[in-house]
Amino acid sequence: MTSTEIREVGCVPNTAAEILSAVQGLAPSLRARSIEIEEARRLPADIVEMLRAAGVFRMGFSAEFGGPNLTSMEQTRVLEELARADASVGWCGMIGMDSGLYSAYLTPDAVRELFPTPDTITGGMVQPNGRAERVPGGYMLTGRYSMGSGITHADRISAGALTCTDGRVDINPTGNPNWIVAVLAPEDVKMIDTWNSTGLAGSGSIHYEVNGVFVPEQHVFNFSRPKSRSGPLSAPDALMRKMPGVPLGTARAALDYARAVISEKTNSQTGQAWKDHYRAQFVLGQCEMDYLTIRHAVYGSLEHKWQLLKGDAAYPDLTPDERVGSVLIALKAFRESLSIVRRLYDLLATASIYKPSLLDRSMRDLTTMCQHVMAQDVIVQSAGAHFLGGEPGFPFALGITE
Repeated sequence: MTSTEIREVGCVPNTAAEILSAVQGLAPSLRARSIEIEEARRLPADIVEMLRAAGVFRMGFSAEFGGPNLTSMEQTRVLEELARADASVGWCGMIGMDSGLYSAYLTPDAVRELFPTPDTITGGMVQPNGRAERVPGGYMLTGRYSMGSGITHADRISAGALTCTDGRVDINPTGNPNWIVAVLAPEDVKMIDTWNSTGLAGSGSIHYEVNGVFVPEQHVFNFSRPKSRSGPLSAPDALMRKMPGVPLGTARAALDYARAVISEKTNSQTGQAWKDHYRAQFVLGQCEMDYLTIRHAVYGSLEHKWQLLKGDAAYPDLTPDERVGSVLIALKAFRESLSIVRRLYDLLATASIYKPSLLDRSMRDLTTMCQHVMAQDVIVQSAGAHFLGGEPGFPFALGITE
């Protein structure tokens, strides 16, 4: 049965356990096609449909719209398993499932119009790189966007913009520029193939342009005003909470690979088995220790945040410590995952450098991931500024949208 037939007969997995099981079933096929994915510089169409049929892209939708209503912890777990098979697949799954998270900020009618099934895939960027001029019934949107992960296979494309009236940027009641996100059809954008990257090569994160496209009012949203959902997934940081699953899964795959190599490798000069060598034992043990520590921190922080928000949409009432904890741990997950892979890469020395070594790909994938704003110093600065009553450099990471 094809993925299309599965969807038509209503067989798409729709619980956390079902989706995780489906993804685990796909993992060997995804892993076997990692070289193909990297060389294509985007996900092949049949792999996109495999992920759709496994329920990956519906994870953020509530039951009202036919989704499984997964918690942030459950979303992260699925993405971790995907990235363990292939980092680019995990990254695209993480971006593509944002359809359901965006739905919280749209009216129910708009959700059903833009996302006719919970398996609708979203790609693109929410940062306000565009300008949206107010016109009757909506906006005229123009902008150029970089690194639109997943737009090569997306059904809907997001594009952040500052709203303007008569050419002047609108200011919201808090004194900041007014920011919206438009939801577009792929035909509304011009795709520009710029994606020749260090890592995450298969994510198809190309640039795109929007040139004077009319966007109806009901097709834009603002993260400060939920319209279709309350509770933990109506808080704007829900988009970032599940991100650590991708670096964690990538690091786990590297650890498994290194363990297998060390178990079989012998020093050609001395005949000593690597598994009996102190350095190999120490590095592997230390990396496993660091991985387990950050993984438990990620899931513990997600659970803590979930309980704080459970049944209550009053996100701004969180204390600074409650607001930033999961964000700082997410950043640490990115950086620690790269550190783990770098140490394993050094341990295996020249065996790491040849393509298609998994350690070579993992090093490049995690290096690229760590260039994302969520792994940058501005997140740490934003947390410190929030603690001290200063000005966060990237307030959106803290759930501050005004």
